[in-house]
Amino acid sequence: MKLPIYMDYHATTPVDPRVLAAMTPYLTERFGNPSSRSHSFGWQAAEAVEGARGHVARLIGAHPKEIYFTSGATESDNLAIKGVALKHAERGGQLLTSPIEHKAVLDSCKWAVKQGVEVVFLAVDRFGIVNPAAVEEAISENTLLVSIMLASNEIGTIESISEIGCITRSHGVLLHTDAAQAVGKIPVDVSAMNIDLLSLTAHKMYGPKGIGAIYVRGGEPQELLSPILDGGGQESGLRPGTLNVPGIVGLGEACRLCYEEMAAESARLGGLRDRLRDGIMAELDEVHLNGHPTQRLSNNLNLSFGNIEGEALLMSMSDVAVSTGAACNSAGSKGSYVLEAIGLPDDLIQSSIRIGLGRFTTEEEVDYVTRRFVESVRGLRELSPHYAADRANSPRR
Repeated sequence: MKLPIYMDYHATTPVDPRVLAAMTPYLTERFGNPSSRSHSFGWQAAEAVEGARGHVARLIGAHPKEIYFTSGATESDNLAIKGVALKHAERGGQLLTSPIEHKAVLDSCKWAVKQGVEVVFLAVDRFGIVNPAAVEEAISENTLLVSIMLASNEIGTIESISEIGCITRSHGVLLHTDAAQAVGKIPVDVSAMNIDLLSLTAHKMYGPKGIGAIYVRGGEPQELLSPILDGGGQESGLRPGTLNVPGIVGLGEACRLCYEEMAAESARLGGLRDRLRDGIMAELDEVHLNGHPTQRLSNNLNLSFGNIEGEALLMSMSDVAVSTGAACNSAGSKGSYVLEAIGLPDDLIQSSIRIGLGRFTTEEEVDYVTRRFVESVRGLRELSPHYAADRANSPRR
């Protein structure tokens, strides 16, 4: 077993060697520009791009003509929200979202407000779930778009997008979902789920960084949204710029592998996740699971440890790569806005740790990380006067 151990797969994933092997020729001998239609170098590149488009489409139940390549899910989120707002600039309109969305969605919503769009934040429950009934109640004749992530990048909760999609479709309102954490991990069918716009990225599913895609229902993208970039007209004018052929090939291959291996991989990771969770909770008290207990990604654990500072815990486990759910940007930060939105008290927000398992995680690593958590938490609690006081005041077992 090699140290340090990586368990931050929600942040990014390593490129699968099979993905790298598919990409490599397009970095060297097959270097053509797919917009060059007068010679074989361009034709070869264009063929590779269309092959990758097909792999992406198949993974989410779309038609290849509904897939447009971007630099990643952040750009796709911006394009979805800003593009719809720009398309309807003359009427302003309303946008519905949730307070636990990725910053790419939340900051795009802030931009929309400046353009005269009303943004309504729908409350989430203690698991981070948006109630579809709340969507139904909030939709008005001015609603342009509902944007709800498919799965949380922090607490792993999977939203009821199919139910929300039925509601939005019945009202003639567009539904966008940031599916960066979900695609490749859970089954996604944009048609069955009534999704109109979907954002995804390669580097969350063992592809390269800097490449992603947006799904736009219908294959005539400018009927639903306006471009936010101008240029050479690539990607039906929706996302101009010379195509990143090696990255696109990598995204396509990553999607192909997920399509073939997702079910088995999800089952394996779910078992490892439960092994890690159960191992930690069997040895430590005051451990709290954040997010839905069952309606969650199979590779996600978000745990809060009572009487522990999350940053101190991370520092005590330098041989394990995990992340704090607090995501503090400054000493005065209140901590994770996601955990705050689900009603977690501040002390547990500050003690939360996000653990992400992945394709290359082993059982041996899980057992090692379990021991490290137990050792580190016990050691820090021995130094905590609050923990000692709590134990002294608790009923004897």
